[in-house]
Amino acid sequence: MQAWVAWLIAAGILGILEAVAPVLVFGMLAIAALAGLVLALLGSPFGWQLLGFAIAAIATLGFVRPVVRRYTQQRLPQRTGLSKLVGEDALVVERVDAHSGRVKLRGEIWSARAYDPTLVLEPGCTVQVIEIDGATALVYGMGTEIGQ
Repeated sequence: MQAWVAWLIAAGILGILEAVAPVLVFGMLAIAALAGLVLALLGSPFGWQLLGFAIAAIATLGFVRPVVRRYTQQRLPQRTGLSKLVGEDALVVERVDAHSGRVKLRGEIWSARAYDPTLVLEPGCTVQVIEIDGATALVYGMGTEIGQ
């Protein structure tokens, strides 16, 4: 078997391994195997092909991989303070309409208004906090529409 075919097979297997287990190691080694493939196609002796593979592997694993990891593992910003309450479920404890009401949110009683001004939410309804406006929770849930 010619050396370039072996390098091509090695690059393919390493590429498949990276696709199956994306750890950014096999992909970098596949790129290094392509360096060996290029050297084989240029007619370099096998020792030079191995050296090219080793240099490319060190370069990709040492320099490219950390940069790629940094960009692929950026953390989402943590929600803090009142923004953490958006999306939480609350229990209506006093009738909620477009103007006023009260809900129990994370064990505390909050003033509330219906996010949809046509809704009236009766005590016992479970609602979701859509927005926090000062010290008032704007909530939405399955209530009764005005006029029904």
